[in-house]
Amino acid sequence: MSNPKPTPQEGRANLVSAAYARLKDDILANRLPPGFQSPEPEMAARLGMSRTPVREALLRLEADGLIELVPRRGARILPVSVEDMREIYEILTALEPEAAALLAARKPSSADLDDLEAANADMEEALAREDLDAWGEADRRFHRGLLELQDNRRLTAVVERLSDQAHRVRTLTLRLREKPVRSTREHRRILEHIRAGEADDTRRVFRDHRQRSGAELLAILESYRLPSL
Repeated sequence: MSNPKPTPQEGRANLVSAAYARLKDDILANRLPPGFQSPEPEMAARLGMSRTPVREALLRLEADGLIELVPRRGARILPVSVEDMREIYEILTALEPEAAALLAARKPSSADLDDLEAANADMEEALAREDLDAWGEADRRFHRGLLELQDNRRLTAVVERLSDQAHRVRTLTLRLREKPVRSTREHRRILEHIRAGEADDTRRVFRDHRQRSGAELLAILESYRLPSL
């Protein structure tokens, strides 16, 4: 049996989702760097789409805090300042360790943790072959996977929005730091504590990880005296 033809509404929603995903990926990978500005028609041409779905995608990206829409000038990719990053890491340090501890307290099954295990293994393999881009993507999958296991839409929305804003800066500074050997080990320890149902240890190791990595990143930004990225 052939698949039913999508309704006009479904077709439009699919185009918006595709435009949103492609633009967001370009922003997070810094292919559209902070400060980049483009009129909406040029954005639409870049994606090979009409302006309507691209406009809706841009509105979603503006709600995410990744761009601003400037009247008659199009979309501008927002920078992330040192103070922005400080605030973002303070919030992530408060929310993520507690969320991970709640997950550990539920004592998830091995099957529940398959995606986290895969992300962790990919981090270790990427580090071994010194592929920092692959390491960064696996790191992002690990943190996103933890959120998805929470089954808490509001928590996921808040943390993902902040993580997306911070991801661009982490990507830009990844090669200015030491190889992420310590971070990789910390991710492994977090997963082991979750697997063992050790909520307090999960919370402690995760908080230490976020505090250390945040301090390291802020020190790099301040040492390079970059007001925004």
